[in-house]
Amino acid sequence: MFDTLVRFDPERLPAVEIGGRRFRSSAGRLHAIATQFWPSLSLEMFHEAFIESFREAERRRATSHREIAAPERFAMFYDRLGIRAETVPAELTGRFLDEHMTCLAGAATPMPGLQGLLDWLRGRHPLGVVSNFDYTPTVRRILADTGLLDRFETIVVSVGDRADVDVLGAKQVGMAVAWLNPARAPLPAGLPAPDFDLPGLDALRPVLEKTS
Repeated sequence: MFDTLVRFDPERLPAVEIGGRRFRSSAGRLHAIATQFWPSLSLEMFHEAFIESFREAERRRATSHREIAAPERFAMFYDRLGIRAETVPAELTGRFLDEHMTCLAGAATPMPGLQGLLDWLRGRHPLGVVSNFDYTPTVRRILADTGLLDRFETIVVSVGDRADVDVLGAKQVGMAVAWLNPARAPLPAGLPAPDFDLPGLDALRPVLEKTS
């Protein structure tokens, strides 16, 4: 999804100021919701717990190779605040998810070359989205907002989005692998090389023309 179909522009996130530092994050909007339930919760404390829960989810994913779903991430967040997740109203978690995902969806724009590639692929191949994003409704929302939803027959969430998961996993089951690598990052040591290392989506069409 991200960095393949759409790119994430953090400058499109809402601005928030914490401790004299101004940056882009959904934290300010989420904190405004939180204070309706926990009036004494400071923005600084909220943000620290929010960031630490994200880092904890990333650590778990790195060792388990399993995506941590958004509701599970919020349970980690509550734990960081010293609040038992089972005591938090489902309504509150739902409002957090809706607001956070609204912010993320607003920061997504189609990747360069995507529309042309999809126009060319139409009728040539069945198309599907396989994404590791942690909240399925947001994947569908972004695709709908960018006019891409009807281009795909199947949408599956979630799997990995890293070379040590995607390239290795696909090679292990005998698939040809095209790694979209616009940053031209080196392949991590010990991994099998992808069949195609692509600098952008425009490079995918020639590969498909040769292999079709």
